[in-house]
Amino acid sequence: MNHNQKVAIITGASSGMGAATAKLLAQNGIKVMMAARREDRLQQLQDEIRAAGGEASYKVTDVTSRTDMEALASETIKTYGQIDIMINNAGIMPLSFFSKLKVDEWDRMIDVNIKGVLYGVAAVYKHMVERNEGHIINFSSIAGHIIFPSSSIYSATKHAVRILTEGMRTELGADQNIRTTLISPGAVETELYGTITDDTIFPALEKLGSAGWKQLDPSDIANTILFAIQQPAHVTINEMIVRPTSQSL
Repeated sequence: MNHNQKVAIITGASSGMGAATAKLLAQNGIKVMMAARREDRLQQLQDEIRAAGGEASYKVTDVTSRTDMEALASETIKTYGQIDIMINNAGIMPLSFFSKLKVDEWDRMIDVNIKGVLYGVAAVYKHMVERNEGHIINFSSIAGHIIFPSSSIYSATKHAVRILTEGMRTELGADQNIRTTLISPGAVETELYGTITDDTIFPALEKLGSAGWKQLDPSDIANTILFAIQQPAHVTINEMIVRPTSQSL
């Protein structure tokens, strides 16, 4: 499909699923505005995409700042004239057992995983309503569907994203050409594991799959996003769970 007129914002774009998605969408003719905190990574990714013939820009953004997110939307409209797709990908996963009482990490997860998504939606919602066109893609997780030891707070934040996304879908009118998609990945080879400070949980994580099991690659999730975007306007992929074949939970 020809998406040369489409513009997408991607948060958490400096690595992992966000970076893979930015590359794939740009390869398919979508203009991408990349947002994250690490400017060096964003600059490198922008250069790679442009060298490959794609259109990409970036803005250093903290998703926990409503001001930053509003500025991101404004910069996107200034640069490309519109926002067609909002991909709220940024998230953190500092899993820990309740007994560790890592309250600061709980707060941070709530700020990034819930407020970051809400600020992203708020930043683009009016623009999409005025144009009567748009696609909001939010990320939950398999942890938003199941709970395992050490995942309680993370699971709570990801379940919240499920509720928020479905709630928004029910409020959109039948005459509004605005789609919502929720993607819940299973285990993916990303930097999320680097946010874990409670080393005692890793034995529990090993039980997620069988011996020698293969996790998803970020490109697998990027392909999932592109699939949802490429559906004709009258079709909405509302929710997808994407697990590694060998993941047991």
